[in-house]
Amino acid sequence: MQQIKSIENDMYNLAKDFITKRYPEGWGGVAVIHTDKGEFLTSVSIETANSSVDLCIEVGAMCEAHKFNSCVTHCLCVVRDDENSPFKVLSPCGVCQERLRFWGTDVKVGVTTPDSSLKFVTLETLQPYHWTDAYPFETLEHYSKD
Repeated sequence: MQQIKSIENDMYNLAKDFITKRYPEGWGGVAVIHTDKGEFLTSVSIETANSSVDLCIEVGAMCEAHKFNSCVTHCLCVVRDDENSPFKVLSPCGVCQERLRFWGTDVKVGVTTPDSSLKFVTLETLQPYHWTDAYPFETLEHYSKD
């Protein structure tokens, strides 16, 4: 249990440090993913002139996990409104939840809380009535270590 808390705290601190360096002024956001290989993968959202083609902050780190054939164990998205604002955790949007389910329902994600505390829950807890429950597990695309 202690190791898990350390992973989650390490992810949060890494996100805050990265935001401060990458976005010294104004808005900033970063995602941190932890993998079964002990890696911490980070990403930021791409900036485009047409916001309808932007991608979520987590997508780059998810792509890195796929590239290295790593299994995602944790995902965290942290933002701040400007350099004088507190950091806040954003729960993954529905699309990112779908992307993360590739690695299973036990992936832990950072979630927004009323008191701004650092809290992680599994995707299964976040989505107790997911549509994939209507299909046998072996018929779904998912991560395999094979």
